[in-house]
Amino acid sequence: MHDQNQQRHDDDPAADTEEGAEEPGHEADDEEAHRRILRGVEDRLTRLRSEPGRAAVLLDVDGTLAPIVARPELATVPEETREEVRRLAGRYALVAAVSGRPGAEAARLLGVEGIVYVGVHGLELAPEAERWRETLRPFAREEWPWLEDKGLTVAFHWREAPDEEEARLELEAVAERARTAGLEARWGRKVLELRPPVEADKGTAVRALLAERRLERALYAGDDTTDLDAFRGLDGLELAVRVAVASPEGPAELREAADLVVDSPAALLDLLRKL
Repeated sequence: MHDQNQQRHDDDPAADTEEGAEEPGHEADDEEAHRRILRGVEDRLTRLRSEPGRAAVLLDVDGTLAPIVARPELATVPEETREEVRRLAGRYALVAAVSGRPGAEAARLLGVEGIVYVGVHGLELAPEAERWRETLRPFAREEWPWLEDKGLTVAFHWREAPDEEEARLELEAVAERARTAGLEARWGRKVLELRPPVEADKGTAVRALLAERRLERALYAGDDTTDLDAFRGLDGLELAVRVAVASPEGPAELREAADLVVDSPAALLDLLRKL
């Protein structure tokens, strides 16, 4: 049975900071809070890697394992990252790539056998999403230079737009039409993604993967808004580590919800080498 205070630290990424502010006789300055957060995370990482047969390592792909590029088709996963994921797959009870891409495409990009691939933000695990394919089709035929048709979602990128503000305004109109059609419109790192209105996301995917294998310990790393759902998918576990791969265009909410923040896919690779 776990100590109640330890359980609070595992489930509440803000717990260390809060306790730092409440302790009598201590200044609740940023540096002290930062040290407390790191100390709590180091303890969890030690416990995670001490019994890998009881734990999962769950990873987003684009912006997390593969550096962000101008267009999705240009993305690559560095060979050293690929080798590290392969090593983790032989060590942990579960290693999974939970991607916004279709699962088959994520598998092609990462190119590591022996891990689980879940695509389209978890929608591939939701049979009820299938009936929305026809509703999405007209949006997949929009005249947009950086359109990505993922089957169960349609993504409109604007990273290469000459005028990003104007592009975003144009996509606001697309988002409104999608909502009128019954779809959800979600904004990410210079992307608008249209998707079915079903209860499926990276969080439901994470919970399903862990429940299937009866695992209560997990680390998840991601870089964008949809990874907040995956962070929430770790709620209630015996041991959870939420890692944000931060960038200037990444959501502030992800950094705030994380237990640990790294500043690039290369920095994440350094962390993975310690697992």
